[in-house]
This record gives sequence, C-alpha cells and structure tokens, in this order.
Amino acid sequence: MNLTATRNESTTARATRDTTAPARRTGTRDTEGMAVASFILGLLGLLVLNVFLGPIAIVLAAVALWRGTERRGRAYLGLGLGIADLVVLLTVIQMDHTVSWSF
Repeated sequence: MNLTATRNESTTARATRDTTAPARRTGTRDTEGMAVASFILGLLGLLVLNVFLGPIAIVLAAVALWRGTERRGRAYLGLGLGIADLVVLLTVIQMDHTVSWSF
C-alpha cells in the first residue's frame, strides 16, 4: 500500500510540474536585439541615409535602455552613433545648404 501511495504522489507532482508554463525571457531578448540594431543602424547611418537611420537608432537605443537591456554598452554606442548621424547631417546641411550628399 505504501508503494502505491508514493507512486500516486509522484505522478501528481509530475502532472503539476508539467502543466506550469515555462519561464520566458523574450523581453530581455527583445531588448538585446534592439541594442544591437541601434548600434548597427547608427553605424550605417554615418555612411548613408543618416536622416532616417539616426533617429531610428536613437529611439531603439532609448527603448532598449528603458527596458533594461543587458547590452547597455551596445545601446549607448547606438545612441551615440545616432546622435553623431544627426550631427553629420547638420554639418553637411550647413556646408552645402542642402540635405543631399555629393562626393
């Protein structure tokens, strides 16, 4: 009898354990992706389309930092590069009096 009671308890414990939802870390993974994306877009924005890529990099970095990303350094780099994109754009506008680039 004692063996049957132990088997029923272990089966009940296993059934309870199997029905619980696993812990998900999608929020952290999303913020890490945002930090990396802001860095890449900020870097690309120094070369092309800085009028679009700079603000996107700034927003992605700010959201990643606000949500508490583990890649804080990458998010800060993306933020700095996004700001640098806008500084480069303003410099080019002041020099050429136009938004277009000419080499």
